[in-house]
Amino acid sequence: MGISVCLDLETMCTLPTAVVLTLGAVKFDPFSMQEPHTPLYTRLEINDQLEKGRTVSDSTMTWWSKQEASIRDEAFNDDDRDPVEKLLHDLRKYVVGVSHIYCQGPTFDMVILENMFRQYSIPIPWQYWQIRDCRTLFDLTGDLRIKSKDTLHNALADSFSQAVGVQLVHNKLGITGRKK
Repeated sequence: MGISVCLDLETMCTLPTAVVLTLGAVKFDPFSMQEPHTPLYTRLEINDQLEKGRTVSDSTMTWWSKQEASIRDEAFNDDDRDPVEKLLHDLRKYVVGVSHIYCQGPTFDMVILENMFRQYSIPIPWQYWQIRDCRTLFDLTGDLRIKSKDTLHNALADSFSQAVGVQLVHNKLGITGRKK
């Protein structure tokens, strides 16, 4: 069946050129209820992105200002931030051999990441046909995820929750594997 990845971004804008604060990803089997595994979580350097011309929007920053202090602190504090190029190279290695990449809105997460890969002249490590949308799946059965207010807008927690949600949808619909 193959292993898939579910990933999530937290950003400072909603445009393809957005500054990315954090990326979270987990590997999982969408057709089983085995717990997602092999997490990847990166907090990215912000100044490097601003110097490269990546964007921040007032409306997104206003939205962030209304989030819980602990959530804002995780997204914005300066501790343990990695260079963008390190993340892009790490992500290229992370997705080797995966069958699909799920995200909650491929026109958001994937567009931003692909823009970033191009901007840093690093080849995009997936094909367009590998991208899957959690939101569409959740519309089929209702959103079955259990969400914790304490971990909202934490890219790793969100990717874990979305991966489990994908598994729950497949399970509820009785889908046990891909058609050959």
